[in-house]
Amino acid sequence: MILMTTRPVTRRSAVLGITAAAATLARPSISRAQSAGRINVVGGGFGGAACARALKRAQASLQVVLIEPNTVFTSCPFSNEVIAGLRDIEAQQFGYDKLASEGVTVVNQAATKIDAQTRNVTVDDGTTLGYDRLVLSPGIDFHFEALPGYDEAASEKMPHAWKAGAQTMLLRRQLETMADGGLVAIAIPANPSRCPPAPYERASLIAHYLKAKKPRSKVLVLDAKDNFSQQRLFEKAWKELYGDMIERVALSQGGRVTSVDPSTRTIITEFGNYTPDVANVIPPQRAGRIAEIAGATDATGWCPINPVTFESKLAPNIHVIGDACLGGGIPKSASAASAQGKACAAAIVSLLAGRAPETPRLTGVCYNTAAPAYGFSLAGNYQPKGDIFAEVEGGATSPVDAPRELRAREAAEAERWFQTITADTFG
Repeated sequence: MILMTTRPVTRRSAVLGITAAAATLARPSISRAQSAGRINVVGGGFGGAACARALKRAQASLQVVLIEPNTVFTSCPFSNEVIAGLRDIEAQQFGYDKLASEGVTVVNQAATKIDAQTRNVTVDDGTTLGYDRLVLSPGIDFHFEALPGYDEAASEKMPHAWKAGAQTMLLRRQLETMADGGLVAIAIPANPSRCPPAPYERASLIAHYLKAKKPRSKVLVLDAKDNFSQQRLFEKAWKELYGDMIERVALSQGGRVTSVDPSTRTIITEFGNYTPDVANVIPPQRAGRIAEIAGATDATGWCPINPVTFESKLAPNIHVIGDACLGGGIPKSASAASAQGKACAAAIVSLLAGRAPETPRLTGVCYNTAAPAYGFSLAGNYQPKGDIFAEVEGGATSPVDAPRELRAREAAEAERWFQTITADTFG
């Protein structure tokens, strides 16, 4: 969500303020916009769909085209609950009918080529779609070269489940068929990556499933980091809920995965090899491939931007939002992508009208569920500083020594946040 206030954010305001805050930012642009424009948005996730909707609501005369190959979006937030058998995959799926009914043209094809000089996007069937401004929200792709032995074929044996959908269900089936007493290993890459706390939530919820269904089993976390977001909260939850069921091997202990052998389901680290019964390998990541095709990625594999307007520093008339951009302190998360999409929409409307965009203040909230009725969160405020977003004062995090009543309330807040952001984006 986007807040133009300097008041500290609370978890409740982060959950409930999405729609109102977006309207506050976009509204001044409506009456002053001078002319219509053609805006193409590539990618229909939380960032792209939010941006397309905000553009059309801010100025109805804009020609807004959302280019997304899938007719149904499957949400990554809460997909760990699907893996653990706590939620059906259908609860994660959303269509684009509402966006279409509001005047957004939805093209269910993949963008295959972008010519920044002629301002054209080519899609699967060869159709060329011109634009005045282009928004890229392609999410992530996997940097397979950075993890020897791992590729698309390997993911069918050692699923990543880092793009929700078929991989989510594959990992769930592997857990269901594993014998009691088995070992589940989760390989976690270094940052930057999508939703940094999510692997640890996954470890928690898999442990919850195993505790109920296969109590002699274990979860092994092989980590390319020494420290991670909300670490104290996760570690307290693991001890409180699961005893010694979860073991984590940090970077300094040899936890970084250097290669894999899918033929034997072997995970190789600097200090030892592991052959778990279920191997959840999350590979290193980079911006979605179309961003590279557009010339918007740098040597890191991510997209440097102007954080005030989200304009690419490398490709003219192209804006990049969501997981694909180099955002600095702001995390790669659904909440951040949604906020960026709305701020980008407001910036584009101002630019088309010949005005300088306002400096955005973004608020993101990240919820994690360690077990049913056991949640905690981290909310932060972010503003442009140089070429990136920097965290500013006013954030909030759950207390480490909170009673179970607060954990239960935060788990309920997490569900409300999900219902709010999905309705705000797709519903």
